[in-house]
Amino acid sequence: MNDLTRKAINVVLFQAAWFAAVLGAAKEMLWLGPLAMLPTLAIHLALQEDRKGEVKLLLAAGLLGFLFDSAFVAGGVFTPLRHLFPHPLSPPWMICLWLNFAATLNVSMAWLRDRYILAAAFGAVGGPLAYYSGAKLGATEALPTTIGMLLLAIGWGVMTPLLVRLAAAFRGR
Repeated sequence: MNDLTRKAINVVLFQAAWFAAVLGAAKEMLWLGPLAMLPTLAIHLALQEDRKGEVKLLLAAGLLGFLFDSAFVAGGVFTPLRHLFPHPLSPPWMICLWLNFAATLNVSMAWLRDRYILAAAFGAVGGPLAYYSGAKLGATEALPTTIGMLLLAIGWGVMTPLLVRLAAAFRGR
């Protein structure tokens, strides 16, 4: 399979899983995001040469994302709908979004490799926009405030280059 096909599959899977998780939460189908992640990650891993490194990246991103979102929920930056875990812990459908994002880092988002300032800028814009979009689709109790969006921008401006660095560290080991 050529690189362009792999990237196209990665983008399509990312978008489908993102919408499944967010719309599932908004429509009280909490199982939809985690269920959608099973084939998404299975296909993703099947297309990877370095599955062990990719699994490490996914686990690290899931844990870091859980801590990140739980801290922001605790701080009142946003409140996802229908927690399975007690407040302020991040729900499984949101953890799936972190796994989903991590699955792009060595494929469709590989252009961020070794470009940490660009990764920070991309995260500072894209991260808050994803939360805002999810909120507009009904996956949170309210839209993030301006301060909330700024805090998400700062957080994602740090998290994206960190995840890009982790992707590089785990790749090829």
